[in-house]
Amino acid sequence: MNEPIHEDELNRILLKPRFKLKFKESVQDILQQFEKKLSQSDCVYSSKIVDHHIVIDVPQSEEHFWSPQLHVEVEREEDVTVVKGILGPKPKIWTFFIFLHFAVALAFFIFFVIAYSRWSLDQDYTFSMVMCLLMPVLWVVLYFFGQLGKKFGYTQMVDLHQVLIDTLKNFKNQPD
Repeated sequence: MNEPIHEDELNRILLKPRFKLKFKESVQDILQQFEKKLSQSDCVYSSKIVDHHIVIDVPQSEEHFWSPQLHVEVEREEDVTVVKGILGPKPKIWTFFIFLHFAVALAFFIFFVIAYSRWSLDQDYTFSMVMCLLMPVLWVVLYFFGQLGKKFGYTQMVDLHQVLIDTLKNFKNQPD
């Protein structure tokens, strides 16, 4: 079966690794398999299944700020059932990161406008220009901070991915 978080070069760069698996079985068969696996007494993962969406979280006893979440979507496309998944931070963490990126972009724009205005008025624009140059550096720092968080949650990502593989091991994966 596909090992998306280990071998895909793009997923090493992305903060939210993705994967896509195809099966001949019906959507209901795959959803029932998830329900069966996640409701077993020895399953330590908390999960929610709503329609064709499955969200699997790490056990609360092991949860920390960087703990990942597995979101799986099961849908029918033509003659195969497609299982799409995203491994990534919880939505509140992801939203916070997006907010920080937006704030940095806004600050860059504001400092650029201030620097241009001061330059066109022949006033000192050093501070604004320095801040303009620091914003892309801050963007890169945020990216590496996200990668660091991904590393902190990597073993949990592997565990969540293994739950997926164990759940779907009885189904034959269809090649692309």
